[in-house]
Amino acid sequence: MSITKRSVMIAGHRTSVSLEDPFWTALCEIAAARGQSVQALIGAIDAGRDGQNLSSAIRVFVLASFRERAP
Repeated sequence: MSITKRSVMIAGHRTSVSLEDPFWTALCEIAAARGQSVQALIGAIDAGRDGQNLSSAIRVFVLASFRERAP
């Protein structure tokens, strides 16, 4: 499974996140379901991560989102 580095803009500054393609796809799906951009969703994740690595925080967020949907 490949990891792709993507450049994103958060709170007016450019940063990058390294995510496996399935996590990026899931993040895009979650953003679309919420009616927001991926940038906005990453910004929200960034705001609540308490010093955790951003890429890791995104993975944990995606996992939690899918767990919430599971029956």
